[in-house]
Amino acid sequence: MLLMNLQRLSESVKRQLRQTQTQHESPPYKGQSFDEVVELRKQYLTPNVTSYYKKPLLIHKGSGSQLFDQDKSYLDMFGGIVTVSVGHCHPKVNAALEEQLRTLWHTTNIYMHPKLHQYAEKLVAKMPGDLKNVYFVNSGSEANDLAMMIARLYTGNHDIISFRNAYHGASPYTMGLTAHSTWRYPLPGLNSGILHAMNPDPYTGIWGGKQCRDSPVQTTRSCDCQEGQCKATDMYYDQLEQLFKYSLPRGKVAGMFAESIQGVGGTVQYTKGYIKRAAELVRANGGLFISDEVQSGFGRTGEHYWGFEAHDIVPDIVTMAKGIGNGFPMGAVVTSRKVAEVLCQALHFNTFGGNPLACAVGMAVLDVIDEEELQKNSLDVGTYMLKGLERLRDKHDVIGDVRGKGLMIGVELVADKETRQHLSAPHFVDIWEMCKDMGVLFGRGGLNANVLRIKPPMCVNRTDADYALAVIDYCCDQYMKKQKRGSRR
Repeated sequence: MLLMNLQRLSESVKRQLRQTQTQHESPPYKGQSFDEVVELRKQYLTPNVTSYYKKPLLIHKGSGSQLFDQDKSYLDMFGGIVTVSVGHCHPKVNAALEEQLRTLWHTTNIYMHPKLHQYAEKLVAKMPGDLKNVYFVNSGSEANDLAMMIARLYTGNHDIISFRNAYHGASPYTMGLTAHSTWRYPLPGLNSGILHAMNPDPYTGIWGGKQCRDSPVQTTRSCDCQEGQCKATDMYYDQLEQLFKYSLPRGKVAGMFAESIQGVGGTVQYTKGYIKRAAELVRANGGLFISDEVQSGFGRTGEHYWGFEAHDIVPDIVTMAKGIGNGFPMGAVVTSRKVAEVLCQALHFNTFGGNPLACAVGMAVLDVIDEEELQKNSLDVGTYMLKGLERLRDKHDVIGDVRGKGLMIGVELVADKETRQHLSAPHFVDIWEMCKDMGVLFGRGGLNANVLRIKPPMCVNRTDADYALAVIDYCCDQYMKKQKRGSRR
């Protein structure tokens, strides 16, 4: 199906594609036609609902790391926006949901049902320290909403800090935390009590370089830092102190939010040691430190089960969603009993949070991650892919930076490697669309939408990684040849 697009690829990659297409023949699709679905979408969905790609995909089935439209299969290297953690339609997760469907769908928590309590025990067993109380919700935005409220109630303070370039949700409450102009509506009170700290980004930030990131792949940017000492962290931390000194009531902050690795922002990692020092500063000023593990949790970063562990901290509150349910809508807030008690000041209720179906799915996901050693697989395949991408960065002028840990990877495309000028949208789309046409789906992120987000189901293997790398290599090569031809005209 795709071989016409691969005439210039090596014979080994061609053979791999043939094998992949044979193994993953697209199952028959019997639904409405593409054109009918497009018309229904235009007529009945709100106009802000947009699709990836010039010709959107009509996906009707998923299996493992594969997605299927009407015509062919695709290697899913984005995992439904970092949501499919153990693989599309995993048989054990499917079976747990089907069994629960036959017994009890819903009661809400006004009654006790076994799955809620079994799952709570199983989930908090994965948490360090005093993080042993959980409240279940339905999404990451809901989880961060609740964490904001808890922090303000517990501390008696109002102001909350997040990073520039952060994404913590799109509800009216969490939109204030999210520091991307593209995700923000002009609503009154959006920034009430919310401040955005300078992002300690060693690639595009003011400071940082080749010694500053906890990743198998470092930026090529020059750096004066020595082993074990990051000068960039000192300077970014000084900026955070300035925020406390000039923009906050003395000694009074409710909390600080941080993704362990920024997701929507383009898989941005912080300078070494910054998060630990930031957490200490927040606590010294009366606040709580909140780790947003919506994208980086459940073994995705490989070395640890939770992204915050790489920063050598135990947060006061942890929020999670996405991979927690492998695509089932669920989320959670985990904190200590002492902090959680503030919710007893009034009634608080979530109709669907912790419902039997979600809890059955959540338990099965935890089991699969352990039984199939998917955290270990994330480390193995992710590091293998990062090293392969590093070679492509050194080969192609259009690849400016490669970063991440485990299967949370970002590839920043640039117009100029020296200045780190981002690749403009039309040029990025050229490469991105070519990848799709060749059967590999990548996400898109960063403030300038110039980062390939590689965050596949954690069941992907080295064969999948090899093919994804070959496609990126080919597409970047074709793009650069096209640019050279254009410059000669």
